[in-house]
Amino acid sequence: MKEYFMKEALIEAKKAFEIGEVPIGAVIVRKNEIIARGYNLRETLKDPTAHAEIIAIKKAAQVLSSWRLTDCELYVTIEPCAMCAGAIVLSRLNKLVIGAMDPKGGAAGSLYNIVNDERLNHRAEVIYGILESECSEIMKKFFRRLRGK
Repeated sequence: MKEYFMKEALIEAKKAFEIGEVPIGAVIVRKNEIIARGYNLRETLKDPTAHAEIIAIKKAAQVLSSWRLTDCELYVTIEPCAMCAGAIVLSRLNKLVIGAMDPKGGAAGSLYNIVNDERLNHRAEVIYGILESECSEIMKKFFRRLRGK
């Protein structure tokens, strides 16, 4: 099932890619059902917080009528940044499934590990490397295209 849900997150990443956004996609799953989707819209919305994870978390909270997402899992194509990792902790997501790591900005194991910081009141189980090559490749393709302009 992990691969299936990561493929769904990749579909969201491709939506971002097609409109010139950094291609990161996310889905939130509850009881093996996708309840929310998101992809980067930072450039489109001119909003520094419009990351795939934040958009999906907000949608999931609306669906559940609660900010507590305790029985939910977040699938994201690229390791979350510090802001998104903080939102994962604050929303009480149980599980975080990451496609590829982000050694330059990741906050779920690379540069920082906010989602498992014992000083915080919540931690998420993290699974790494689901469809890693596909998740990594869309980012590489995007930045090659961007640098080629």
